[in-house]
Amino acid sequence: MATIQIVHMNPGQGETSYARNSTIQKTAQDRMKPLIEEAVTAFCGVSVPKSMAIADLGCSSGPNALTLISSTVDAIHRYCMECAQPPPEMCLFLNDLPSNDFNSVAKSLAEFKHSQDVSSHHVVVANMVPGSFYERLFTSDSVHFFCSSISLQWLSKAPEELAKRKIPMYDSDERLRLLNHEIVANAYARQFRKDFTLFLSLRARELVLGGRLIFSLIGRCSSNPASVSTQVWKVVSVALNDMASRVSSFYPF
Repeated sequence: MATIQIVHMNPGQGETSYARNSTIQKTAQDRMKPLIEEAVTAFCGVSVPKSMAIADLGCSSGPNALTLISSTVDAIHRYCMECAQPPPEMCLFLNDLPSNDFNSVAKSLAEFKHSQDVSSHHVVVANMVPGSFYERLFTSDSVHFFCSSISLQWLSKAPEELAKRKIPMYDSDERLRLLNHEIVANAYARQFRKDFTLFLSLRARELVLGGRLIFSLIGRCSSNPASVSTQVWKVVSVALNDMASRVSSFYPF
């Protein structure tokens, strides 16, 4: 049986940890708050159920892990206060791959749940759901709100056609990189289309009737491969090559 390679963000609170290097992700989450408000208003405008399930897919860890969940909870509370009706009991789910730093997520969840209990005296149950969002994670018709921020660009796997032809995503040889650019770009586009279609199909089964899915994705300003917005890997390559040139060996002894 083949071993599945699973990647994850750098755990802990160190200088190179995700927790201390996730400002861009925080900005994206903040921009989603108006969308969450609109989704809550649209859903609750029909009727507010007695209990609601809210899930963040690809929550990662650190200070951003609970941002989308807490924004949704706050939006529901505000709506119910404005309508002078009691808020529903809420069940919160935080999902990421099993290798995620769920220890820090658990601490954040406990603090958040305690703050909700003290401030509002409303029932809030919190859970962690390890697993890939390219698989079923919840029972049918059970989730009212799905949130996901800058996570869906992570594919289920690298395109098999490239692996078979031994073509890397990014080749350090600029001539080969330019030669294979269209092949690589099209292969990854097809893989994304396949994965995203699967993702939507799975969430459609898990959402209640009228439920909402709010997500954000990283994009670029131009489809031109020579544009500035597509040169991230070139910058990384230059930095890594410079670092490699400064050492005589990668062996510690």
